[in-house]
Amino acid sequence: MSVYVGNLSYDATDEDIKEVFTEYGEVKRVQVPSDRETGRPRGFAFVEMSTEEEEEAAIEALDGAEWMGRNLKVNKARPREERPGGGRGNRRERSPRDY
Repeated sequence: MSVYVGNLSYDATDEDIKEVFTEYGEVKRVQVPSDRETGRPRGFAFVEMSTEEEEEAAIEALDGAEWMGRNLKVNKARPREERPGGGRGNRRERSPRDY
């Protein structure tokens, strides 16, 4: 299981996040998703810790806390939902005439 961290500053790095969460236990992994088109961080992250107790302690302490000028939203991460169509929505293939 992992922890969802929302409302992050776009300046927050993996190392910054790891440093904050290390106060509550061992951080196994930090993942900061980036926008496919721009490569910029999307403003949220997932943090995986060694035990569920450490995750709970981090959630309790950090949910609503101000960090880097933003109030964090911290909770248990939910499993990713499968979307119909492989995540492509209703897009159709383009033909050469579309350009």
